[in-house]
Amino acid sequence: MYTPINQWAEDDRPREKFLLKGKSALSDSELLAILIGSGSRNESAVQLCQRILASSENNLNTLGKMSVSQLMQFKGIGEAKAVSIAAALELGRRRRAEDAIELKKITSSKAVFDIMQPIIGELPHEEFWVLYLNNSNKVIYKAQLSKGGITGTVVDIRIIFKMAFEQNATGLILSHNHPSGKLIASEADLKITKRIKEAGQTLEIQVLDHLIITENGYLSFQDEGIF
Repeated sequence: MYTPINQWAEDDRPREKFLLKGKSALSDSELLAILIGSGSRNESAVQLCQRILASSENNLNTLGKMSVSQLMQFKGIGEAKAVSIAAALELGRRRRAEDAIELKKITSSKAVFDIMQPIIGELPHEEFWVLYLNNSNKVIYKAQLSKGGITGTVVDIRIIFKMAFEQNATGLILSHNHPSGKLIASEADLKITKRIKEAGQTLEIQVLDHLIITENGYLSFQDEGIF
C-alpha cells in the first residue's frame, strides 16, 4: 500500500534521515529520491527510485549510462527529474576521475586503468586520451585527443607532442576505449601506436604504453609484448 513520504516517521524520510543520521545511512534509492523530490500519485519518490534502480540491476554505473530520454520513460520522471539524476551521476563519475589522477605515480598498467576507466571505460563511443608524465613517472596532465564513433577515432600526432612540450613532459601513455568491450588491438591501433612511438623517439619523449580500456578490463600493449 502506498504511503506518501510526508506521512512516514520523520527519521524514515530521506531528507530528515540524511540530516539526522548522515549520508551513509541512506540507500541508493533514498539518495535518488532526494534528487527528484517527489514521486507520483501512486508511488513515493523512494518507490519510484527503487523501480528505476531495479531496471538497472541496482547498479549505479549502469544507471549512469542512461540518457535523459531513457530516464523519462519511467512514469513519474519528467525532463527536470531526469536531468537531475543524470547530472548527479555525471558529477559522481567526474569525482572518481579526479580522485584517481591526483598525484598519481604510474607504477603499472593497472594504475593507468584506474585513472582512465572512470573517464572512458563506460562511454558508448570511442575516445583517445594521453597521460603526460614527468621524470618521476607522475601524471602531470591528461588530455582527450579525439572523440569518434563506435568503431574508431582519428588522432593527430602533432597535437600529442605539442602538448607534451607545453607540459614539459618526458613521457606519455596512450589510451583509448573499445565500446564493444573487446580487448583486441586492431591493425589501426597497432599502426598509430607505432607512428607515435617513432615520433617520440625522434623528439626524445618516451611513449611508455598504450592501453585499450573497457568497462571491466584493459589490454596493455607493453604487458602483452606488442608495443
